[in-house]
Amino acid sequence: MSSTPSEAPRQTLTTTATDTLRQRILSGEWADGSQLRQEALSRELGVSRVPVREALRQLEAEGLVTITDNKGAVVSQLSLPEIVELLRVRVLLECDVLLEAIPRQTGADIAEAEALLARFETALKDKDISAWGILNAQFHMALYRAANRPQTLALIEQLHNRTDRYTRMQILLADFSDRAHQEHNQLLELCRRKDAVSAAAFLRQHILNAEEALEAYYRARQAELAGSKHRRKKKP
Repeated sequence: MSSTPSEAPRQTLTTTATDTLRQRILSGEWADGSQLRQEALSRELGVSRVPVREALRQLEAEGLVTITDNKGAVVSQLSLPEIVELLRVRVLLECDVLLEAIPRQTGADIAEAEALLARFETALKDKDISAWGILNAQFHMALYRAANRPQTLALIEQLHNRTDRYTRMQILLADFSDRAHQEHNQLLELCRRKDAVSAAAFLRQHILNAEEALEAYYRARQAELAGSKHRRKKKP
C-alpha cells in the first residue's frame, strides 16, 4: 500500500530527525543520561513535535535513548555488565559473518576497507574523537558486507551504534589508539590473504581486547571514586 501525500512528508521529517539525533548522540554531543526535551529539539530542527517524538521512539528501539514516564527521553547509559554483554554478542555475530564474507570479498571490498581505515587513522592522528566510533564501525561493516546477510548486518550495525561511545572511550585509553591501528591493519591483511579462519579468530580477540580495556578503565574509575569519597569523609 502506497503512502498518502500527507504521510510521505511526515515520514521524511521523521527520518531526517532520526538521522540527525542519532548522529548527535554518536558524535558525543550529548553525554550519557542527558535529557532530550521534545519541545527544544523541535525548535532546533524546525519541525513539529510529532516527527521528534517518533524519532525518539526509533532511537529507543535502537538502544540509544531511554524513555520513561518521569524523565521523558534521555541518552541511554550502559553499565559495565551491559557493555560486556553487547561486546560478547558482537563476537558471536561478527566472527560468523566474517567467515562467510571473506571467500566472497572482491578487490573493491578490500579497497573500500582500506580507504575507511586510512580515514580512521587520520582521525586518530587528528584526535577527531567524534569520528572514531563511526569510522571504526564503517571499516568493520565494509569487511562483512560480502556475506550478503542484511538482517545480521543490521543487528551488527545496531550493536556498533549502542557501543559507539564506549569504543571512543576505549580508544582514548593510554596507548590504545596505536593498538587499534595495528589490529585493524592486521585484520585487513588476513582478509587480503583470504585466511577466513585466522581472520575470525583474530577478530574475536580484537573485540575481547576492547572489553578488557573498558573493564580496566571502569575498575580504575571505581577505585578513584571510592578514594575520593574516603578522602571527603576524613576531612574534619
